[in-house]
Amino acid sequence: MASVTYAIIRHGQTDWNRLGLFQGSSDTPLNDTGRQQARDLVPVLQASGIEWSAVVSSPLFRARETAGIVAEGLGLRLGAAYDELVERDYGRHEGQPDETEKKSDPSVEPLESVVLRGVAGLDRVARDHGDAHVVVVAHGSIIRYTLARLAGRPMPTIANGLLTTLERTPAGEWRVDVVNGTPVEVRSQP
Repeated sequence: MASVTYAIIRHGQTDWNRLGLFQGSSDTPLNDTGRQQARDLVPVLQASGIEWSAVVSSPLFRARETAGIVAEGLGLRLGAAYDELVERDYGRHEGQPDETEKKSDPSVEPLESVVLRGVAGLDRVARDHGDAHVVVVAHGSIIRYTLARLAGRPMPTIANGLLTTLERTPAGEWRVDVVNGTPVEVRSQP
């Protein structure tokens, strides 16, 4: 079995993104810019040379809407929604400016919980789709911190509507290849 590629996409822009507000598990829709970002992803995915077999997502509306636009553009049926891929719950901070201090607030989902859900969600997608190449639409924080765990190093903020890819090797290991459209530098082992 060869490595399998996963396109990991942060949903398109919402008005809350534009205004710099925490969204978390709040179910906000895309705005017109976000819908265009989703449409703009289609030729990028087509130009990758990969035969995408499925488009899946978080169940939150902004992710499902992005995934639906991408799936239609690729000529695929919209696939399953995975609860594990829901964005971090920011508790009472949702709808508030994103510079709000939240580290010690018990209403905010612990980062370790987010990472464990993210890894479990990717593992479930991999089990469900076998050796098929899959587009996964989710959210900024869960993508960023899950990729950081898989890569063993910090990741930048994940931008709306840009391509991030990772591979699952035949041994079941994850390798981050591209983040926000930019290839990830491979670090040599000491």
